[in-house]
Amino acid sequence: MQKLRGRSVLVTDGNVDKALRKFKKKIMESGVLDDVRNHEFYTKPTTARKLKASAAKNRWRKKLASQELPKKLY
Repeated sequence: MQKLRGRSVLVTDGNVDKALRKFKKKIMESGVLDDVRNHEFYTKPTTARKLKASAAKNRWRKKLASQELPKKLY
């Protein structure tokens, strides 16, 4: 039997639907789809920097919100 490389799924008992679900899950986990979407259009370097800074700001806000004490409920 040939060793399959890369993102591939074997179809057992003719169950193509199950194999397709497994394949989609592998693609999503590997991040290939996200990479293709990111490279679909050209983004200028300034736009990329702004998006990166915005994402960092949002992560920071989320971190601060998770560390905040709960509001008093009285």
